[in-house]
Amino acid sequence: MPATKVFHYNSIDATGRKTKGTVEAPNEAAATHVLRQRGEVPLELVAAGQGLNMDIKIPGLGNRTKLKDLAVFSRQFATMTASGMSLLRSLAILEEQTTALSLKKALGEVRTDVSGGVSLSAAMAKHDRIFPRLMIAMVRAGEAGGMIDRALEQIADSMEKDTALRGKIKGALTYPAIVLGFTFVLIAAVLKFIVPIFENMFKNLGGELPGITQFLVDTSHNMYWIGPLTLALLIGGTVAYKRQMRASESFRLAVDKVKLGMPVFGPLFRKLAMSRFSRNLGLLLNVGVPVMQALAVVGETTGNEVINIAMRDVQSAVRDGQPMSSAMRHHKIFPEMVTQMIEVGEESGQISQMLDKVADFYDREVDSAAESLTASIEPIMVLVMGAVVGGMVICLYLPMFTIYQNIQSN
Repeated sequence: MPATKVFHYNSIDATGRKTKGTVEAPNEAAATHVLRQRGEVPLELVAAGQGLNMDIKIPGLGNRTKLKDLAVFSRQFATMTASGMSLLRSLAILEEQTTALSLKKALGEVRTDVSGGVSLSAAMAKHDRIFPRLMIAMVRAGEAGGMIDRALEQIADSMEKDTALRGKIKGALTYPAIVLGFTFVLIAAVLKFIVPIFENMFKNLGGELPGITQFLVDTSHNMYWIGPLTLALLIGGTVAYKRQMRASESFRLAVDKVKLGMPVFGPLFRKLAMSRFSRNLGLLLNVGVPVMQALAVVGETTGNEVINIAMRDVQSAVRDGQPMSSAMRHHKIFPEMVTQMIEVGEESGQISQMLDKVADFYDREVDSAAESLTASIEPIMVLVMGAVVGGMVICLYLPMFTIYQNIQSN
């Protein structure tokens, strides 16, 4: 029999009253199951002696609403509605629980609108910068079909999977980012502290410095303005890039084409886009969203402008009576396996199930690609850092060879 642990919990019962206490169970899942059997909705679950093992508590920092915030919010909302709690009571509890200020404010306004007779989807649509279009469309379909709790469950599943995928991508990119940052710090340290030592030594020995060494010396002298200027350019460039990405469709398209065509990261970005596309389209169709509306929403929720433009063409083709799969074959972004699976789904009437299988396949592909990328990029980054630092050392020692030749000739 597995050993049991003690968990401290905060929960809400069927009447909306908050309770807290302890429960013994082998793990968090079992403890959550015990509480739900009692008719309680767990808000926080922490193993005794540990302070960060929370079950469903909405995290947040500052005014930003992160995907992780929305994923946990969706799961908690789904759990409350499935337990029979009213929408207004659930929204009031969620508003109180969340610490993400923008989400907290939006939930308060949504609750006010719902209490005034506005539908949940319409109230959420007023805050489309907080709640994604995918979520709003699925909530609207759930309301129309009388299965809003099921729609919220599927939203939570989708967002949790998307959060996990993004975490894996970030994990694969973290190492090269750290190495590049350390390389820049090392270059700055060499220019600030090492180059002046060599410069004084060269002055005492006399002679003319090679061009590349003189460049390092001049850069060292001007570090007081080169450093701040570089930092300002990086910050300004990042801000300008984000604004352009929001404002210009042609710019987004160009950036996404470059990302998909990159030699190392391109295949990973393509698999990630296919996973999101398949998962989101399958979810929308599964809860009863009309095909035309689903195609419009999914194009904007994959985070890839190439797919977004392709979806517009597919929409036009479907409106004219063509099958979705045949329209997708005109766009190279969609692999043959994806179009084949969708074609089989169209013929069998199980297109949402086929899309779920495609999404599961690409989820596994993303996992494998992220692991391979991390393993292959580590030695590459070490070589890059070694080449940069080694190149600077060679540049500093070049005048030594010139001085030695002058001594021999004399």
